[in-house]
Amino acid sequence: MTVDDTTSGDGAQHSSDPSVHTTPHHEVDHTAEPTDDPLAIRLEQLILGADRRYTPFQAARTAGVSMDLASRFWRAMGFADIGQAKALTEADVLALRRLSGLVEAGLLSEPMAIQVARSTGQTTARLAEWQIDSFLEGLTEPPEPGMTRTEVTYPLVELLLPELEEFLVYVWRRQLAAATGRVVQAADDEEMVDRRLAVGFADLVGFTRLTRRLEEEELGELVESFETTCADLVAAHGGRLIKTLGDEVLFAADDAGTAAEIALRLIEAMTADETMPALRVGIAFGTVTTRMGDVFGTTVNLASRLTSIAPKDAVLVDGAFAEELTRTGDAPVSEARAAEEAAAAAERAAKEGPDAEPTPVPKYRYGLQPMWQRPVRGLGVVEPWLLARRGTS
Repeated sequence: MTVDDTTSGDGAQHSSDPSVHTTPHHEVDHTAEPTDDPLAIRLEQLILGADRRYTPFQAARTAGVSMDLASRFWRAMGFADIGQAKALTEADVLALRRLSGLVEAGLLSEPMAIQVARSTGQTTARLAEWQIDSFLEGLTEPPEPGMTRTEVTYPLVELLLPELEEFLVYVWRRQLAAATGRVVQAADDEEMVDRRLAVGFADLVGFTRLTRRLEEEELGELVESFETTCADLVAAHGGRLIKTLGDEVLFAADDAGTAAEIALRLIEAMTADETMPALRVGIAFGTVTTRMGDVFGTTVNLASRLTSIAPKDAVLVDGAFAEELTRTGDAPVSEARAAEEAAAAAERAAKEGPDAEPTPVPKYRYGLQPMWQRPVRGLGVVEPWLLARRGTS
């Protein structure tokens, strides 16, 4: 779709609406560009469930929305401008009606509707790319000599499409239920956006050197193994994987104890795998702004900086995280205090004799070792703490 633009005196086009987001070329998904390839058209019709009927202008008019708003929705979903080619379907018209209807009903503001389109487009674009690159590519290898991949693709997509669609809706509903539960448990409205969370980064050490040494296929397998391990461990222990960045993952947890367990499990898993490079983790605790599934703020920046200075196969945390662990009883205020408590309990037991009720000794899950204070770029001087496991979990 083309945006209703105005042309300035320098010949460049500028949106007449200052809220219009101009998508950089490298972020645009060009799958919406028309094609004349017969198989591609057949696959498109199969997946979309409809034939091409409308130009962008016709689709906007049929949906009852302005061309400007239709274009912003389209771009927000990640699709390229297609001029006035007849490439849109009834589904495109229905999508425009639904989004604009939410705005007209007052359920969403126009900027919020744009955000819905953008967040949905970005998430599903990555999913679709993964499914084609990793999933369908492997399954559509010609089963017999002489057969082409194109001869296999259509019937395979025909079989898989309804199953994948049902599974996608199921996972989305599950995730939506979990996210809604977290929101309704928030203490107040501000906590829904600005929340106190533990945020951690896990980073593979020496990844740049690996990219020069490994073949592309080997590197891809290593990254996939790393991301899979991280995703599984974060989910299994009650955290949320925010995003993956190849050699780095960002995760969050509602409490410090959960984040500590995730971080140490990640270190232990990577150390046990001889094919993986060393790992370092940095965690900070504090107020975090959440937006479109991502997290922002000083706490996130601090976690990133701590990761960059963490030793190999170790976890560094900030003072607020260390304080939270001691507050909840997951870690002692100091190892000296823990030793004093254990000695006092042993002394009481010796005085009271073997028949007396044993005096409980605090069982701390984690230990904290203060490190040297150091300046951190953009955040001033911080005192990191080295996190370790105490006893068994």
